[in-house]
Amino acid sequence: MEKHSYTGKTKEEAIQKAKEELQEVEENLIIKEVSETKGGLFKSKKVEIEVIEKRAVPKYIKEYIIKLLKDMGLTVSVELKNKEEVPKFIIYSDNDALLIGKNGKNLKALSTIVSQHITRETGKTIKFLIDVNEYKEKREKSLESLAKRVAREVAATKIEVKLDSMNSYERRIIHNILTNNKKVYTESEGEEPNRYVVVKPKED
Repeated sequence: MEKHSYTGKTKEEAIQKAKEELQEVEENLIIKEVSETKGGLFKSKKVEIEVIEKRAVPKYIKEYIIKLLKDMGLTVSVELKNKEEVPKFIIYSDNDALLIGKNGKNLKALSTIVSQHITRETGKTIKFLIDVNEYKEKREKSLESLAKRVAREVAATKIEVKLDSMNSYERRIIHNILTNNKKVYTESEGEEPNRYVVVKPKED
């Protein structure tokens, strides 16, 4: 990911130089102020900025994921998809189970490592998603089926049901699916990392 340096008497002047040379509008650039030298008697004020083109970031993230996992001894390929303008990186590997981990724990850790690295490199929080062989999508569909099946059971028996412990992302999926259900409601109970969702009947 190429970083370009520009200087000017003001930050605005340095940004203008970047826009002209890269032939880009400002909203397509990631701009980080590197230093500011105050002017003196014989020296004029100088501002230095570092500029990255936003379009270069997804390719860099993809290459970083591949390198990171290769260094861990894994053979992977990464497919880049745009999901509602948020880049989505789908990893296909020779050991999906290891990459995902129990309840997606390793996948979450990988996402955190990559996110922290990209934030350090760009100076900005960049939104993107990482998945392994569509695990998250399959898991969401599985949780949706589970929530609807349990809701029907609770509505029929009027007996609450405790689901297995889940991370906050998975619990939120269950809550969202049943939030408008007229016969049941949901609550999270227990202590992290073993919090779980309880599906309870509404009173008639």
